[in-house]
Parts: sequence; structure tokens; C-alpha cells
Amino acid sequence: MRPTRRLLAWLAVLALALLALGSTRALGVAVAPSLVAGAWSSLLALLALALLDWLSLKRIALPYGQRQLPGQLALGRWVEVTLSLRQDGPQALPVQVFDLLPDSLQAHETGQHLRLDPGQTSQLVYRLRALRRGHFQVQRCQVHCPSPLRLWQRCVDLAWVDDTHVYPDFARLPGAERMGVDDWLQGLGIRQPPRRGQGLEFQQLREFREGDSLRHIDWKATARQHKPIARAYQDDSDQQLVLLLDCGRNQSSQDGPLADFDYALNACLLLSYAALRMGDAVGLSTFATATPRHLAPAKGHAQMKALLHALHDLNSSTLAADLNAAAITLLKRQRRRAWVVVVTRLDEAQADRLVAITQRLGRHHRVLVASLGETPLEQTLAEPVDSPASALSYCATVEYLGQRAALRERLAHHGVAMLDAAPGNLGVALVNRYLSLKKAGSL
Repeated sequence: MRPTRRLLAWLAVLALALLALGSTRALGVAVAPSLVAGAWSSLLALLALALLDWLSLKRIALPYGQRQLPGQLALGRWVEVTLSLRQDGPQALPVQVFDLLPDSLQAHETGQHLRLDPGQTSQLVYRLRALRRGHFQVQRCQVHCPSPLRLWQRCVDLAWVDDTHVYPDFARLPGAERMGVDDWLQGLGIRQPPRRGQGLEFQQLREFREGDSLRHIDWKATARQHKPIARAYQDDSDQQLVLLLDCGRNQSSQDGPLADFDYALNACLLLSYAALRMGDAVGLSTFATATPRHLAPAKGHAQMKALLHALHDLNSSTLAADLNAAAITLLKRQRRRAWVVVVTRLDEAQADRLVAITQRLGRHHRVLVASLGETPLEQTLAEPVDSPASALSYCATVEYLGQRAALRERLAHHGVAMLDAAPGNLGVALVNRYLSLKKAGSL
């Protein structure tokens, strides 16, 4: 229970009036007794009304209800939250509702006003989005109930405890279930390279179509059906992909709405989704984190759910990346040949170590090092050079990018397969590389 601004304003006005009358009399100026009596009467009447209003507010029926919060949220995507409130008093009750959210959840249009009719359930809808990945809990909702004369306000805390998990923004994936994966990937800017020869696995027999190769005609089936029948092939779907994700401090920088680690995470999930849709098995291991996580390669929709659950609350750490230890651990776990994708940020200091590690992994697996590029540096080159400071910045950027290009050439000379892309483009670039290798039968 607390006084409203209306009550405080009236008290302040009457108090100032009494002080002014008292000061006037102290200066020897005559003041009509009726003015003083009227001021005191008004103050006493206001206090009496405030007391009656306070008692009326104490007797109102408190509201109750529930919150409908989705158990899964996509990072940065707005969703609707519904609050259902009810009160069983004899009269309608106007209230103002505040949902008390943690700092990681941002609300739009909070503190809305709502009218609660007697015995009826009223609903309030507001929009919410998550600013960080992880597991969060919303514990309370606060309802402000005014008194009949609006002199008091009662704050009612409703203990509504709801849990939600914030995942990387993969809300677009359900749309891929309703269309072919090839069309969906093409919509993301992913190119399907032409098939080199026939696929690796026989799929089915079907009628010969325009554009089919004559080599694909099944002559025995054609003789039986009395019409051209062709053999259809599909890519080998019994291959394994293992992602080796660097969670160290070189992934913690942030130059845009998402940190570099979030871009790396999204790229891993996009590649995993494409590979699982193509029928391959996907696994993941993390390193340079206090709690390393590992998922053995597996197929199917359940594996995508397992990947999302394993990675949704993972963040970059302050540890240095130990690629050698990560490679040794992976070799112990992964006996079968796989395509190993190391997602990290290219560093001059670890170049020699990277050559040795990829050569060691390459004896048993096919290895690709996917490195996050520097988007702000590319933007610096595009800006006009119109001052000494901008000229120095431009020259330093050109020199740094030249060093990175030389490093890539040096690694390529030692047989290290590299992929260097801007953070926002890494996922599409990885899927393009995966599809190219798959069509060529190189996995």
C-alpha cells in the first residue's frame, strides 16, 4: 500500500497553505480566522477520505491468474507473452500490470492497463525478446490496484514462476520442412554444384525424363515396362561430420548485434542442419571451455534437437585455445573416418601448431579449418580516406589483411584446407563447401 501522486499533491497544497497562513500571521499581518479554519478543515477532511479510501482498498478481492510464456525462445526474435488475470470482487477493477523480467529478456509495451470485470478472465498480451542465450526464469508479476478515489495504490506480487530456454535464432528452419532442402538452401544463397558422374547410392527406378543421361537407362526394366526407365541415384548418406568448436577468448569479440562466437555457433548449426537433412551423421566437440561438451555423430531430427540443447547456453570463455589437446581427444573418440571442421579464428601465433595438428588429424580424417574473418576491417577499406587518421587506419588495415592472406597461403602450401569468411557469411560458406565435397564424392 502506498499513496498516489494525487494524495501527495493535495497534502502538499494544504500543507503549503497552512505554512503560508502561519508565516503571514508571524509577520503581524491579520489573517481571517475562517481561512485558517477552512485550511485545517480541508486537511482533516482529506485525511478522513484517505483513511476511508485506504480501508476500501484493503477490502478489494486480489487478482490472480497465470502467464503463458513459450518454453523455447529464439535469440533476438520477438514473441508474444499472454497474461491472464481474474478477480472475484463485486465491481470492476482497473489495474496496471508489470511483468518482472530478468535483464536478459527485453519487453515491449510493459506496464499496460487492464480492466478486470467481476468473475471474468481478462488477457493482456505484450512482446518479448531474448538478448542472450541460455536458461532463464521469470518469477514474479506485479499488479498495481488503485483505490476507488485514486488516493492509494496496492502493489500485488503474483508468484508466477516460468522457465524458458533461449536458443540460437533457428526459427526459419521449420519452413524447410515444407519444401525441398535444395530449394531452401538455395534461398539462403547456397549453390548446388553440378553432379560429377552419378551418385554414390542407387535410390529407385523411375520413368526416363528429359535431361537424363542415356547411361542411366535400365534396359531390362525398359523391356519389361515397354517404356524408357532410368535409374535414379542419391548422394551417399552414410557419412559422418564432426564439428570442433573453439570456445576460447579469440572468439569473444563483438562488432555488431552478435558476438563472433554466436556467428560461429549459428554456422555450426546451419551446417549440421543441412548435413542431417542430407542423411549424414553429425557430431560436435567443444574445446577451450571450462565444461567441454561432446556429442557422438548421429542422424535424424533428434540429433538436431540434441545439438540445440547442448549449445544453447554455451558462451565463449577467457581460456586460450589448445588445438593440440582437442585433436588428441577427438582422435580417441572418433575412430571412424569423418569430415572434421575446426571452427576457430585464424591466428599467426598458432599457425605452426595448426599445420602439425591438421596433418595429424588428416591421417585419419578429412580436415577443414573454418576461420572467422574481420568484417569491420572490410568496412574500413570501403570508407573514404579524407584525413591523416583515416589514411593511417586504411594503411594499417591493408597491411593486416595482407598478413592474413600470406598466412592463408602459407597454410595452404602445407596442405591445410582453409575457409576464411566474414562472420555473417560463414554458415553459408560452410554448407557450400560441404555440398561441393559431397557431390564430388570426396567426403
